[in-house]
Amino acid sequence: MNRQKQLDDVRKTSTWDIIIIGGGATGLGIAVDSVTRGYKTMLLEKGDFAQGTSSRSTKLVHGGVRYLQQGNISLVLEALKERGLLIKNAPHLVKNLSFVVPNYDWWEGPFYGIGMKLYDMLAGDLGIAPSKWLSKEETIQRIPTVEPEGLRGGVVYFDGQFDDARLAITLAQTAIDQGATVINYCPVINLTKEKGITTGVITKDIESGEEFELRSKVVINAAGIFTDEIRKMDDKKSNPITVPSQGVHIVLNKSFLPGNSAIMVPHTDDGRVLFAVPWHNCVIVGTTDTPIKDVSVEPVPLEEEIEFLITHAARYLTKDPVPEDILSVFAGIRPLVKSSDDSDTAALSRDHSIFISRSGLLTIAGGKWTTYRKMAEDAVNEATTLGGLPSQSCITEGLNLHGFKSVTDPENHLHIYGTDKSKIDEIIKEESEYAEKLHKELPYIKAEIIWSVRNEMARTLIDVLSRRTRALILNAKACLEVAPEVVKIMSQELNKNTDWEKEQLKQFNTIALNYLPINQ
Repeated sequence: MNRQKQLDDVRKTSTWDIIIIGGGATGLGIAVDSVTRGYKTMLLEKGDFAQGTSSRSTKLVHGGVRYLQQGNISLVLEALKERGLLIKNAPHLVKNLSFVVPNYDWWEGPFYGIGMKLYDMLAGDLGIAPSKWLSKEETIQRIPTVEPEGLRGGVVYFDGQFDDARLAITLAQTAIDQGATVINYCPVINLTKEKGITTGVITKDIESGEEFELRSKVVINAAGIFTDEIRKMDDKKSNPITVPSQGVHIVLNKSFLPGNSAIMVPHTDDGRVLFAVPWHNCVIVGTTDTPIKDVSVEPVPLEEEIEFLITHAARYLTKDPVPEDILSVFAGIRPLVKSSDDSDTAALSRDHSIFISRSGLLTIAGGKWTTYRKMAEDAVNEATTLGGLPSQSCITEGLNLHGFKSVTDPENHLHIYGTDKSKIDEIIKEESEYAEKLHKELPYIKAEIIWSVRNEMARTLIDVLSRRTRALILNAKACLEVAPEVVKIMSQELNKNTDWEKEQLKQFNTIALNYLPINQ
């Protein structure tokens, strides 16, 4: 995945079947679907792939227990099917995870037990494993640090877990493997029109300043939190279709939740579902749901959101976390599809919607990571009709994603690269020091930095430490300590000078400080 080669493709081709705006889960999924149907496909991302919402999830591939509570059976069915397909198509990135719902009231066991049995039934042949009731002793055995006072037992069920930013990069690689052109740091600065009909885009390469005018039969707006910004570019009078809601997660040491099971809390003070999930030898606790007015690529967690998570975690864990225990805190913004009452984000739709403007701009909004593939299929189906493209069937249900490897070693963190792991091993052979860990508190090695620059379009320090590796999310303090060494490795690979290194460190430090608890 070479960025210069992708730019060369842009220079050679002026007309496309489908141009996609946005390199998050939705846009990348559309690129894979579109190109595998045989359409000439281009994706443009204004920043880095998954820079926004798509790298800031709870890291779950799930049917949505909350939607089951709400009675939204159709959405649960769709998500459970997509969960099963993703586990089959990307086993190097998605794994099964057990979740325990601890019961403290007499009615919770039967209530949630029956609910989880329905969840199993809806999954059908794509189910992972059957749920079951647990005694108090069995619950403590699975969750040794669960609060024992008043505990009656629990219910265990199964869902999927993944690395969101790594899946995004994998989708970009898959799209390119199939023949698509995919570029980061190329914002769309305008739409082109003829007789009021959208005919393409004008984009600009941030690094060189070069502009390109590209024609397309269909332009798809998959810009996530910037969806309405693109719609305004199309029509200044367009009404917003999304409402932003901020979700925050805190990351704790593995000692707070030893073992391999997650905790699911079905009801918090604000009516949300809360998770404590083991991930990369840490524990992620989240999430919040806070209505906000303005969107930002780097949203900042609010003090009350952090306090909310600490308070709820303390209710269910014997070891009560305090702000000093937090290794990292990260925020993401959900672009929820607007409803008639937008005062309560918990009531807004997580389901996806497709809109077509008078000029023919196709916009897709809403949804979640688990259903990205189905969202892409629906969008391309609409685009086919809109652009008069030859009808071709979607094939992504059975498409193995880049790096597909059915058997991996989960104890080796390099397993997420799938078949590309052998190529990282080749980098280590170039120089033995490339096998050295970046930091004793982080799993990553120097070879991964080199790989991400050479083969994954990593252009900045934040690209590498936040999304190619997940160092910033796992341990912000350790990440700040290792940043000077990482930027030197990148500088050598990208043939940059010390001024570039200083600017990168300055930008990174500004962002990384927001990943530390507010009072640290």
